Amino acid sequence: MGLDSPESPGGTTGLVALTIYRTLLGMIARLTGMLADVAEDSVVIDREGLGYEVLVPRYAIGELASARGRSVTVHTLEFHEGSLNGGNLIPRLIGFPRPEDRVFFNRFITVKGVGIRKALKALAEPVSRIAAAIEEGDAKMLARLPGIGPRAADQIIAELRGKVKDFAFGAGSGAAVEPDWSVEQRDALEVLAALGEKLHDAQRWLQRAAQLHPEVATADEWVKSAYRVKAGAEQ
Repeated sequence: MGLDSPESPGGTTGLVALTIYRTLLGMIARLTGMLADVAEDSVVIDREGLGYEVLVPRYAIGELASARGRSVTVHTLEFHEGSLNGGNLIPRLIGFPRPEDRVFFNRFITVKGVGIRKALKALAEPVSRIAAAIEEGDAKMLARLPGIGPRAADQIIAELRGKVKDFAFGAGSGAAVEPDWSVEQRDALEVLAALGEKLHDAQRWLQRAAQLHPEVATADEWVKSAYRVKAGAEQ
């Protein structure tokens, strides 16, 4: 069950002081604060004297490490870790540098046998590279990811091939350059993906909307502009 489903446990405490934005799904979607510390599998985001631990996939550690001491934004998922029967559930946050990485992660954990912790460990390569390997059926590359191995690699390909091509920039034809999206455009992409739109289509609509209306300033306006392009109201 993906974390975007309504049955999934969510929520955390003490995050009022952070800059918090919510998607149409109603979950915490983005946290902004000063990057105080970087560990092997997590970062601490500091705001008004309080530090909040955010778990991150391995590939993101390198990206975030260079921003230590500066303000950063991570796009988040929420879950509870522990035993429900024992009443010892601990709220956790997972953070990603880009909202589309979050969408990929939520799809990745739908694979049988790939839980949240295993997925965080396995994503030691950029999302685009892993997605390309899935689409190309490159089991050897996937098997080299931490904690995966040949059997899990085959399972990932069997379940996700054909479903992650929108994340595989340049798959089969060399690397492509990802657009330099603003924070508001990335939020709009996440909302469009949450509404069921294909990432590739959402990116195309937003790129055209940006050409037509570079003055657009908010995520909500970007979503509306993208849908006007989709409907053919603007060419």
